Amino acid sequence: MTMPMSDPNAWATAMSNLGMPPISMNGQQLMPDFDPSLGLMTGIAPMNPMMPGLGLAPPPLSQDAPVVKEIIHCKSCTLFPPNPNLPPPVTRERPPGCKTVFVGGLPENATEQLIVEVFGQCGDIAAIRKSKKNFCHIRFAEEFTVDKALLLSGYRIRLGSSTDKKDTGRLHVDFAQARDDLYEWECRQRMLAREERHRRKMEEDRLRPPSPPPIVHYSEHECSELGDKIKDDNKFPESVRVLLTWLERGEVNRRNANNFYSMIQSSNSHIRRLMSEKSQHEKEMEEAKDKFKTTMAAILAQFEQIVSVFHAASKQKAWDHFSKAQRKNLDMWRKQVEEIRNMHNEQLMGIRGEEEMEMSDDDMEDLSATNSKDSEDSGVSQAEALKEENDSLRCQLDAYRNEVELLKQEQGKNQPIRSEEDNTHSQQLSFLQQALQGMQKQLLRMRDELKEREAELEKSLEDKQQLKNQIHNLKAGLHNLLINMSAIEYICSYLQRLDTKINPGEVEALLSRLPCTFRQELTGVGASLEKRWNFCGFQGIKST
Repeated sequence: MTMPMSDPNAWATAMSNLGMPPISMNGQQLMPDFDPSLGLMTGIAPMNPMMPGLGLAPPPLSQDAPVVKEIIHCKSCTLFPPNPNLPPPVTRERPPGCKTVFVGGLPENATEQLIVEVFGQCGDIAAIRKSKKNFCHIRFAEEFTVDKALLLSGYRIRLGSSTDKKDTGRLHVDFAQARDDLYEWECRQRMLAREERHRRKMEEDRLRPPSPPPIVHYSEHECSELGDKIKDDNKFPESVRVLLTWLERGEVNRRNANNFYSMIQSSNSHIRRLMSEKSQHEKEMEEAKDKFKTTMAAILAQFEQIVSVFHAASKQKAWDHFSKAQRKNLDMWRKQVEEIRNMHNEQLMGIRGEEEMEMSDDDMEDLSATNSKDSEDSGVSQAEALKEENDSLRCQLDAYRNEVELLKQEQGKNQPIRSEEDNTHSQQLSFLQQALQGMQKQLLRMRDELKEREAELEKSLEDKQQLKNQIHNLKAGLHNLLINMSAIEYICSYLQRLDTKINPGEVEALLSRLPCTFRQELTGVGASLEKRWNFCGFQGIKST
């Protein structure tokens, strides 16, 4: 099959711009000295122009790269590029998932076959909707082919060699909104979202800790087996969890109450075992601490011996016999040993400080426990404990002062030969001074707390004495009042102030019902006989 080609040079130029070696229709190369790197699509291997699916438009390039457009010859038409000095054609915003383009400016005599011929080389066309006017909509199979079609915007098209107005036009290619494109894009986005959710769910399931085993339902057989498992020390944690679940579910009733009681009793029997295990572990921890402190003390003693060896070697009578290299090594070794010794000293001091803090916390807990029992006794015991702690702090403070004085005296007598010894002694002095300041602050704080506790104790004693006096006065006033109101007439007159309907008979009947509180006595002889009521409530309390 032969195809007429009026201008082979234009065909070669167009293929060169596409980065393809110019080849004629019969397969002969038109330009022997062709360089693919000089074409429009650089970096693309040479392709056969007869290959199916060949695109005229290159993939989207960067905006900075200059795009050179040339004449494109097709079978039934010719495309002329626009003026390169004109601004690029304006396009609308690209819709999501766009596969459809709007093509305007078609010739009046353009057919659907012509549209397929021009735009079919950009990519596979899925559908064409041509209007009676000079425009159409083209839907491609892939999204990237739309970018190739947009490069044809601005080209002038001519059908054959005709110059008739109906056979010419200027192409305008732009993005088009299509419901099919939007629907496919939404479906694709939903599919990606489902895949992402599935991936996240799989990741969460992988990282989620395993679920606990299900709890068996209650039955007589399971209850008997659980009773045996609870008694076993190894199976106790698992079995007590099953028992807890049964109790929370409400499996207890009158028939199985005895079984549940026996299981609870078996659970309670493990308390002694757990307490013994706890005490054993605490004992082991204390032994380990003691062993660690003993070992640390031994190590520090050996470090001190090594340091003393280096100090003895640094004296004049032994130092002069060493060479220069040996002296350098001795200095370096001495510095390393002193650094390690200071580090271990700080660690041991930190351990002792933690133990003192724990002891002080225990003392405070003991003081709070005694305070809850009795306020007066707790105040006295706290004051005594504070005094004892105050005395101990004073002793420690005196000891630190003595150590500081001794170090100062030793420093004055034996002045060190080298600056490293000065640094070591100054560090020790600074540590001791910091400890001394801390002990002084703690001593002042304990004194303030002692004064506050003594003031609270005196205030509580005064309040107690006032309450005793008030109770005594109230008892005496009540006794006098009741003695003065011993006659029935006085009692009735007093009660009638509260209620006018009360008569002496009701009052006398009420008093006779309380023989432990009121006692009737007769005084006088003959006509002067008089009934009197005495209050005997306090006498009964005293006798009891």
